Amino acid sequence: MTIVITHAPVHSRYELRVDDDLVGVADYLERDGRVVFPHTEILSTHRGRGLAAQLVRYALDDVRRSGRPVVASCWYVADFIDEHPEYRDLVA
Repeated sequence: MTIVITHAPVHSRYELRVDDDLVGVADYLERDGRVVFPHTEILSTHRGRGLAAQLVRYALDDVRRSGRPVVASCWYVADFIDEHPEYRDLVA
Protein backbone atom coordinates (compact mmCIF):
# COMPACT_ATOMS: atom_id res chain seq x y z
CA MET A 1 0.00 0.00 0.00
CA THR A 2 1.49 3.31 -1.14
CA ILE A 3 0.26 6.44 0.67
CA VAL A 4 0.84 9.88 -0.84
CA ILE A 5 -0.37 13.11 0.76
CA THR A 6 -0.32 16.36 -1.18
CA HIS A 7 -1.49 19.93 -0.87
CA ALA A 8 -4.03 20.84 -3.57
CA PRO A 9 -4.35 24.63 -3.23
CA VAL A 10 -6.54 24.89 -6.34
CA HIS A 11 -9.16 22.86 -4.43
CA SER A 12 -8.31 24.34 -1.00
CA ARG A 13 -7.59 20.94 0.49
CA TYR A 14 -5.02 18.35 1.37
CA GLU A 15 -5.45 15.02 -0.37
CA LEU A 16 -4.50 11.51 0.69
CA ARG A 17 -4.15 8.84 -1.97
CA VAL A 18 -3.68 5.14 -1.47
CA ASP A 19 -2.24 3.38 -4.51
CA ASP A 20 -3.24 6.40 -6.67
CA ASP A 21 -6.87 6.39 -5.45
CA LEU A 22 -8.12 9.52 -3.66
CA VAL A 23 -9.41 8.23 -0.33
CA GLY A 24 -9.18 11.25 1.98
CA VAL A 25 -9.36 15.03 2.08
CA ALA A 26 -8.86 17.78 4.62
CA ASP A 27 -10.65 20.87 3.33
CA TYR A 28 -9.59 24.33 4.43
CA LEU A 29 -10.51 27.99 4.04
CA GLU A 30 -8.22 30.98 4.37
CA ARG A 31 -9.82 33.67 6.54
CA ASP A 32 -8.19 36.76 8.02
CA GLY A 33 -4.70 35.24 7.83
CA ARG A 34 -5.88 31.99 9.45
CA VAL A 35 -6.36 28.52 8.03
CA VAL A 36 -9.77 27.13 8.96
CA PHE A 37 -10.26 23.36 8.74
CA PRO A 38 -14.04 22.74 8.46
CA HIS A 39 -14.03 19.16 7.18
CA THR A 40 -11.86 16.06 7.04
CA GLU A 41 -12.98 12.80 5.51
CA ILE A 42 -11.59 9.34 4.79
CA LEU A 43 -13.62 6.96 2.64
CA SER A 44 -15.39 4.40 4.80
CA THR A 45 -13.55 1.57 3.04
CA HIS A 46 -10.24 2.96 4.35
CA ARG A 47 -11.14 4.00 7.90
CA GLY A 48 -9.50 2.49 10.95
CA ARG A 49 -5.99 2.53 9.45
CA GLY A 50 -4.74 5.81 10.90
CA LEU A 51 -4.98 7.59 7.54
CA ALA A 52 -6.88 10.60 8.91
CA ALA A 53 -4.15 11.18 11.49
CA GLN A 54 -1.48 11.06 8.78
CA LEU A 55 -3.46 13.50 6.63
CA VAL A 56 -4.07 15.97 9.45
CA ARG A 57 -0.47 15.79 10.66
CA TYR A 58 0.76 16.58 7.14
CA ALA A 59 -1.69 19.49 6.80
CA LEU A 60 -0.79 20.98 10.18
CA ASP A 61 2.93 20.66 9.50
CA ASP A 62 2.43 22.43 6.17
CA VAL A 63 0.44 25.24 7.79
CA ARG A 64 3.12 25.56 10.49
CA ARG A 65 5.73 26.20 7.79
CA SER A 66 3.56 29.01 6.41
CA GLY A 67 3.50 30.71 9.83
CA ARG A 68 -0.29 31.00 9.92
CA PRO A 69 -2.55 30.00 12.83
CA VAL A 70 -5.21 27.31 12.58
CA VAL A 71 -8.91 27.25 13.42
CA ALA A 72 -10.05 23.66 13.96
CA SER A 73 -13.75 23.74 13.05
CA CYS A 74 -13.61 20.06 12.09
CA TRP A 75 -14.09 17.82 15.14
CA TYR A 76 -11.36 15.46 13.98
CA VAL A 77 -8.76 18.22 13.58
CA ALA A 78 -9.76 19.63 16.99
CA ASP A 79 -9.44 16.19 18.64
CA PHE A 80 -6.11 15.58 16.89
CA ILE A 81 -4.71 18.85 18.24
CA ASP A 82 -6.01 18.07 21.74
CA GLU A 83 -4.30 14.66 21.63
CA HIS A 84 -1.03 16.03 20.19
CA PRO A 85 0.11 18.97 22.32
CA GLU A 86 2.96 19.74 19.91
CA TYR A 87 0.31 21.31 17.63
CA ARG A 88 -1.50 23.43 20.22
CA ASP A 89 0.66 26.44 19.47
CA LEU A 90 -0.96 26.59 16.00
CA VAL A 91 -4.45 27.25 17.36
CA ALA A 92 -5.64 30.78 16.69
